[in-house]
Amino acid sequence: MSKKSELEKKIQDGEAEISELERKRMRSQSAIFAAQLNNTPINETDVEYFRVFTNLIELKRKEIQQYQTELNALS
Repeated sequence: MSKKSELEKKIQDGEAEISELERKRMRSQSAIFAAQLNNTPINETDVEYFRVFTNLIELKRKEIQQYQTELNALS
């Protein structure tokens, strides 16, 4: 497999992973929002999940940017 197609595949896979992580993050975000609306205590587990998924998303975006930079250098 050529370097260019390998990078394109990594970018595509990374974008799919980001979509999945965003979907998972939305669950905890909804729980946090609902707790605020209902004036109930926010579950710390939901907050931690939100933080973890947000950090994973940011890391994956940086990785994709790196792959995109490499891909642009090859073109």
